[in-house]
Amino acid sequence: MSRWGLFIGLVTLDTVYLVDRPPDANQKIVAKDHMVSVGGPATNAAVAFSYLGNYPTLATAIGSHPISNLIKEDLKLYDVAIADLAPTLTTPPSISSVNVIDGTGERSLVSINAVKQQVSAQDMPTYVLTDILPEMEIVLIDGHQMAVSLEVAKSAQTRRIPVVIDGGSWKVGFEQVLPFADYVICSANFYPPNCQSSLEAIGYLRDLGIPHIAITNGAEPIQYFSRSQDGEIQGEIPIAAIDAKDTLGAGDIMHGAFCHYILNELPELQAGESPFAKALTKAAAVASYSCKYFGARRWMQERGGFDLNS
Repeated sequence: MSRWGLFIGLVTLDTVYLVDRPPDANQKIVAKDHMVSVGGPATNAAVAFSYLGNYPTLATAIGSHPISNLIKEDLKLYDVAIADLAPTLTTPPSISSVNVIDGTGERSLVSINAVKQQVSAQDMPTYVLTDILPEMEIVLIDGHQMAVSLEVAKSAQTRRIPVVIDGGSWKVGFEQVLPFADYVICSANFYPPNCQSSLEAIGYLRDLGIPHIAITNGAEPIQYFSRSQDGEIQGEIPIAAIDAKDTLGAGDIMHGAFCHYILNELPELQAGESPFAKALTKAAAVASYSCKYFGARRWMQERGGFDLNS
């Protein structure tokens, strides 16, 4: 069943190079492969959500710079609708330069993120709340447009639309948005104030009353906590070992897949099993599969090799 989701945050134009190793200072190297595509946590999640058969809308600052047209055309290819938060913005959008190490899949990235494209609550187009949000079944926030995200999260809670937080790293303003979250999926690098470990981060989030929390850590097991009317469940979700070609965007893809699975029935649930844990498990399988291919998109061309709805 197709679902509707609103994804709020960062969009970038990514230039990705496959290399044997990163260049040294003052060194030029020739890449073994390359690709150019849109990126950013909310953007990649929206693309994955679309690929799984749903209808995403991406709320982000794109603007009217010539490069912005490349972003719009790329999103059109993946059936991602756009709610441009700053349509008259004339500065260049964020462009990321990424090196992926051939053989390990490790990547290094340079980007300005959304530093120069921040949109205030006052400048947010009103139709985001009045026209788009009422049609949505889930909202994902990556923290790169915090002022807009706060307003949407408040309204989503009022409308009983679940809110998912992508906590790649702590960002100022999360302390205001997090209390409106239903699901928080963080990386092991997510450290709220006065937290130095994932265990402390989970404690911080639990104290806010967030019912469903997960911490991802690459190839290590996902730590999760889930609270429902039937009680509390916590545990680990193992990650299948793979021969990783590229880990770029894997976490973002997982978040998009999670939004898909948490909205759909999971008839294979065992007695006492958490729907949150099951959705995480299935989403992690999609993310792992994506790592077998260079770039954050080529895995989509190989769908015949893996049943994404299994």
